[in-house]
Amino acid sequence: MSDPLRLGTRGSKLAMAQSGQVAEALTARTGRPVELVEVVTAGDRSNAPVHRLGVGVFVSALRDALVAGEIDFAVHSYKDLPTAMAAGLHIAAVPPRQDPRDALVARDGKTLAELAPGASVGTGALRRIAQLHALGMQLSVSPIRGNIDTRLARVLGPDADLDAIVLARAGLARIDRLDVITETLDPMLMLPAPAQGALAVECRIDDPEMVELLGTLDDAPSRAAVTAERAMLATLEAGCSAPVAAYAVVAEGEPTGSGAEGDVVQEIYLRGAVISPDGVRDIRLSRTGTLADAAEIGKALAAELLDLGADSILGPQGHDGPGTQQFGSTE
Repeated sequence: MSDPLRLGTRGSKLAMAQSGQVAEALTARTGRPVELVEVVTAGDRSNAPVHRLGVGVFVSALRDALVAGEIDFAVHSYKDLPTAMAAGLHIAAVPPRQDPRDALVARDGKTLAELAPGASVGTGALRRIAQLHALGMQLSVSPIRGNIDTRLARVLGPDADLDAIVLARAGLARIDRLDVITETLDPMLMLPAPAQGALAVECRIDDPEMVELLGTLDDAPSRAAVTAERAMLATLEAGCSAPVAAYAVVAEGEPTGSGAEGDVVQEIYLRGAVISPDGVRDIRLSRTGTLADAAEIGKALAAELLDLGADSILGPQGHDGPGTQQFGSTE
C-alpha cells in the first residue's frame, strides 16, 4: 500500500467536509489513500471582518505548508484565492462546482420578499451587503463573521439576534444543511462572488505525479466558468473592499456545420456587476463566448464595465493592484 497522500486543509467544519469529499473522490479515482492535515490560517485566528484582514488570509498558511513539503496538496474555497498564481504552485483540478447561488436563512421560514422593512440581516460579504441595499427594501444589514454553525445560531439559535442571514448555498450543501434554507436567491437579485461554490485543488508544479493524479478530478466546464469570472475580477483590479460579482453559466450552443452531424460547441454566458457599498450605483453587463475563450470573455466584460464607469464606483479603496483580491471565505 502506498503512503497516504497528505491533503492540507483548514480545520473548520466546512473546510474539513469539502476536503474530505475531495479526498474520497481522489481515492475512488486513483486508489491512493489520503489523510487530512489541519493547517491553521491567519483568518482562523482572527474575529475581524474579512475585508480588513488582508489578501490571502485563508490560504497563505496552506500554501506555505505546500511549498515547504509538509503537505502534498491543498483544497481551497476558490473564491478565497488571490487572482495571481503563487510561484511554484499549480491549480491541478477544479472539481464539479456546487450551486454558486446565495441562500437566505430567515426566521419563521420567510423569503426575502416577506422580510419587513427594518428587518435585521447579517452577512459576511460586502458584495451581498451592497446588493441587499440596492433592493431598496429598507433592511438593516450588518457584517458578521464566524463559521456556518455560528452564523446559523444568529438566526435559529436560542439567543438569535438577527431576522435573517445570507450565505453561500454551496457551504450549506457541503455540510448537509440545505434544510435550513428558506430561499435560494435568484442571481438577478443577488449575483454571486467570482468562483463561489468552486474548489481549487492545488499542488506543487514540480510534482508531476501529483499533477497527474489530481487532474482526474478536474471538470472542464467548472474550470472554464471560474476562469471567466476571475479574469473579470483580475482585470478590474478590485480590492477586498469592492463589491464585485460575477456568474458564468456553461451551456450547449448552436450546432456548427450543417445537418444533424454538426458539432455542438459549449458556450459561456458571463454576467458581471460592480455595486457601490450603499447600493445606490451599480453597473451590470453580460457577455458570451466559447469555453476556449473563457479568460478573454472575462477580460472583455471587465473592460466594458470600466468603460461605463466601474472605476468611479470602485474608487481608490477598491484597487489593491493585480492579483490581490480577497473576498472572504465561503463560510
